[in-house]
Amino acid sequence: MPAPSRLTPVSLGLSAFLSAGFTCAATTVLPETSVSAEAMETDDPRVTATSTATRTATPVRYVPQAIDSIKTANVADYGTNDLGTALSGIPNVSSGADTRFDSLRIRGFDASNDFYLDGIRDDSQYVRDLHNIERIEVLKGPAAVLYGRGSQGGIVNRVSKLPEFGRRSTLEAQGGSEDLRSLYADLSTDPTENISLRLNMGNMDQNSFRDGVSGNRQLFAPSMSWQLTPDLNWLVQYEYSRYNRTPDRGVPGFNGRPADVGRDTTYGSNNDFIDDKAQSLRSKLSYELSDNWQLRHTLGVFKLDSDFDNTYITGFGSKPGTYARQHWQQDLTTRNVFNNLELEGGFDTFGLEHRLLTGLEVGSQRRDPKLYNAATSGPGSSPVPQQDLYNPDRGLIHTGRMQIASNTHTEVESRAVYVQDQLRLNDQWQLLAGLRYDTFDIESTNKVKDISEERDSHSTSPRVGLVWTPLQNHSFYASWSKTFSPVGGGLIGITPGAAGNGNDLSPELTKQKEIGVKSDWLDDRLSTTLAIYELELYNRRTTDPANPTLTVQTGVQRSRGIELTGAGKLGGNWYVRGGVGMQDAMVVEDNNGLEGKRVTNVAKHNGSLFLTWKPEMGWYAETGLTLVGQRYADNLNTTVLPGYGRWDALAGFRHKDWDVRAALNNISDKTYYASSTSAFQIQPGAPRNLVVTGTYSF
Repeated sequence: MPAPSRLTPVSLGLSAFLSAGFTCAATTVLPETSVSAEAMETDDPRVTATSTATRTATPVRYVPQAIDSIKTANVADYGTNDLGTALSGIPNVSSGADTRFDSLRIRGFDASNDFYLDGIRDDSQYVRDLHNIERIEVLKGPAAVLYGRGSQGGIVNRVSKLPEFGRRSTLEAQGGSEDLRSLYADLSTDPTENISLRLNMGNMDQNSFRDGVSGNRQLFAPSMSWQLTPDLNWLVQYEYSRYNRTPDRGVPGFNGRPADVGRDTTYGSNNDFIDDKAQSLRSKLSYELSDNWQLRHTLGVFKLDSDFDNTYITGFGSKPGTYARQHWQQDLTTRNVFNNLELEGGFDTFGLEHRLLTGLEVGSQRRDPKLYNAATSGPGSSPVPQQDLYNPDRGLIHTGRMQIASNTHTEVESRAVYVQDQLRLNDQWQLLAGLRYDTFDIESTNKVKDISEERDSHSTSPRVGLVWTPLQNHSFYASWSKTFSPVGGGLIGITPGAAGNGNDLSPELTKQKEIGVKSDWLDDRLSTTLAIYELELYNRRTTDPANPTLTVQTGVQRSRGIELTGAGKLGGNWYVRGGVGMQDAMVVEDNNGLEGKRVTNVAKHNGSLFLTWKPEMGWYAETGLTLVGQRYADNLNTTVLPGYGRWDALAGFRHKDWDVRAALNNISDKTYYASSTSAFQIQPGAPRNLVVTGTYSF
């Protein structure tokens, strides 16, 4: 194996490219993997190397699993600053977000607690800011071998903007429809030859096409890359983000479809609010033990303070054409601390080339939700006035006292050890094998009843993948992986003193089989991935038909699908990105009446295609189409969300230090529905709107 050259301070600071070189080959020797994904042409939408899938810097071509990446710059120009919208065109990925927190389904499985920031678990309930994010990577399929519990359908890893030696600073202003106005600064400086600093900060205000809905975002995110010695680099990142907004639960279903009301119709109260304050501190020390071995330690600390006061529809009212509402308040604090120690290096045995990764992870999580609801004014009465379907009144609010519904403290201690070997067998064959052992200890205390319960779980998660490269530009792969979901490991918490056996169940297990081919075309300018998979949760929790008070693990949920994605440069100044997915995600076996039902918020078909013309300077333009098929808003499949196609476009002009562009979203002003959390809470998509962005670099 050829030894890599000494890494620069910048490459040492980038978490995605910390490993030493690893030579991969087809019929001829291919480039080393320690190349920066950002070294390619800035306007190219591809990300050619990633660490999300393997925790080592590996070309996407040689990862035996589908992974989709999107640069946030490609969606920010359209005014997008949320995960659901940013990933809406990714094949077999769908948004299930509501007003409170991000939620996604990947290949038909819930990924609401499978979010990561620079490879560190970020599973708290809040809406994430994308202004300090360089790109979003979606690893599809179980990922427990590297990341632990959950990840049934995959994970979403946000890769933050990092210090870069010699980088220019930028100022960006944005304005548009619904009083959108924002100002952000992305500042860089190199005070010494060994220290690079970067600061992202800004503010955004925006109203909404929804009646009475508005929001304000604030961001402050400094970071530092410090080359302490020629062999030791220290990357430190801090981020404070605040999102104060009006909650909006959407519109209810009526007669099996979203209610035929105006897109601006809301059913909340004028007093409603949500205020998320999130802080993240991350430290990464990378030490070059030799030319081919590296030791790194990562510390991640996260804290969330979230308060909300929310009135929303929960069912039909007592009179025809009315809906009942409930009023809830919550004070939520979470604190996560994760330590990760990894050793990575390369060696040869009997002519075989290894890239070995071993890791130890220790996590500590705390979650304290205190929930209040409106006390009823009398037997059978509604705590909040009902709403007329066609003429709701936001001035109708609950004026009685609030009572504590729950007050819980949960502690989680997790530990894991894992090993992975990327083995190059010869010029055409590569093998990836990994194994991880996890322990998950959880204790919840009901402060109202003063009772506690604790449970311990453990699991072993394997993954194996094979890559065959018979031709230099085409790599065929096959993989098998498994993940686990312990009781209390999703939302973080169990119910002390709960009736039945719900707290005593074994972890749910999910396995995936996947085959595919990754190819480069047009002299390596265009990259494609074709994947076929079967993903199955085979011990799903369901009620015991002989005793409904008990839960048994005999249910099955399955997703089968095919995906095709492509991105790159067609030639000249033309670029393309997009993909299409087809899947059948359904509950196969169940005792709760869900057998044969499709999974909520999951379309059988979805995809997108964007075509860009962008010379180095001067005028440029882009247009794209996002397609999402019919979905269901609820588990029983009683309410249909119609399929839709959304057409967007932008045009801009750039010259030396400045760049101005205007984007028009939903050009045809299509009425559509982006997501749902129940048949009574369906989120309408935004109507036609304009976003204008100006950037100055210095």
